[in-house]
Amino acid sequence: MSRLVVVSNRVALPGENHAGGLATGLRAALKRRSGMWFGWSGRVVREESGHLRKETDAGITYVTLDLSRQDYVAYYNGFANRTLWPLLHFRLDLADYARETRLGYFKVNAMLADRLAPLLRDDDIVWVHDYHLIPLAALLRQKGVGCRIGFFLHIPMPSSEILTALPDHAALFSTLYEYDLVGLQTRQDVERFISYTRLLGDGMACTDSTVHLPNGHRVQVGAFPIGIDAERISRQAADGVSKSAVRTLRASMAGRKLAIGVDRLDYSKGLPERFESFSRYLAHYPDKAGRMTLLQIAPVSRGEVPEYKLLRSQLEQIAGHVNGLHAEPNWTPIRYVNRSFSHSTLTGFYRLASVGVVTPLRDGMNLVAKEYVASQDPSSPGVLILSLFAGAATELQEAMLVNPYDLDGVADALSLAANMPLPERRERWEASMALIRRHDIHYWCNSFLDSLHPVRPERPPIELPAMRPDLPACRPQ
Repeated sequence: MSRLVVVSNRVALPGENHAGGLATGLRAALKRRSGMWFGWSGRVVREESGHLRKETDAGITYVTLDLSRQDYVAYYNGFANRTLWPLLHFRLDLADYARETRLGYFKVNAMLADRLAPLLRDDDIVWVHDYHLIPLAALLRQKGVGCRIGFFLHIPMPSSEILTALPDHAALFSTLYEYDLVGLQTRQDVERFISYTRLLGDGMACTDSTVHLPNGHRVQVGAFPIGIDAERISRQAADGVSKSAVRTLRASMAGRKLAIGVDRLDYSKGLPERFESFSRYLAHYPDKAGRMTLLQIAPVSRGEVPEYKLLRSQLEQIAGHVNGLHAEPNWTPIRYVNRSFSHSTLTGFYRLASVGVVTPLRDGMNLVAKEYVASQDPSSPGVLILSLFAGAATELQEAMLVNPYDLDGVADALSLAANMPLPERRERWEASMALIRRHDIHYWCNSFLDSLHPVRPERPPIELPAMRPDLPACRPQ
């Protein structure tokens, strides 16, 4: 069996707590193939980037490197999270197209390729993850790496019109052609990628799953909706209700129903719209005032980025306004918390909640939706309210699907979910849970790796499009 090499921006090192199941699934696949996990350590250091550290645990080799402050700012905080993240989430108004960070992103990817190439074997299978590392395969090919390389994008793939907003977009997105397999979350994402290759990337898509290029190379493209470790999360949630934090939350509800949202503090999650929708629920259904509380857990991420500081301030203002308008001495409508909880505690919170509110404006998948379903008590499950713009909506058709921009519609959904009869709740939950069990994290890993064809066709040497230094730095107004 070929060795598996996983490459990601961050490496889930042994002993670290990584919620959600992705690390669990990847570790299981790596262990079966005596694999290697390669990527950034998460450390920012004063010296130059690139010093390698190696450790082995349970048959898996972990190879990490540190980043200098300058590389971290340009690659991670800059191009990855201030350019690609908003661009790929359809937020052109928030994308920063600074030339310096674009070049810094390619510099770090080139350094990663330099360090990784000597560690690879001809029969390895390399699996590269997410938007931080789009050009990595092309940079490895330039160094003569000929093994199979697959790529999976965990966030959305937008339309061609949006992708072209990136200056010199072809210099980045054409590097995806050097992968043997490009995996995306949904069929819509696949169609958008193929459309881009047809219109702007010199590709000729002869089927709905293969891009043919003028040099004869073919790139396989597929939808691989990511799953969760459903059985583990179900057991964890059942145990989680006995945790102190969960018991305290239950006692504080005093018999009221709980609606819960758990999201990283990010503008893609639709949190201001969610708070406003809950406010309209309280206004439109005054007879139900005081009967349900919205708990929003939103740990701060990228807190030094101005857009995230502004979002945090906005949410505090909305929550304060709603609570000031509707609160009673013994009831606070919105509980807004910026701290993290252990994953076992979160699943206990999910099990306690009558309504799960997952309403991003745009999301690749959103595993919180699946985790909420998996955490429910089968005898009396809660109801999931799910955005149409989350990748999970393509699978969880039995959820209450809503448009997060339709504040009144989400308010109505909150009322219906809070008062849904038990037989309907069970029917919806059973259908969703059956799919989540069937397409779990292990199914996702196996289906992607099985799709990487065992024999790579010969291809001509490649030349990367140069990043044009003459392109002006700009920011859309």
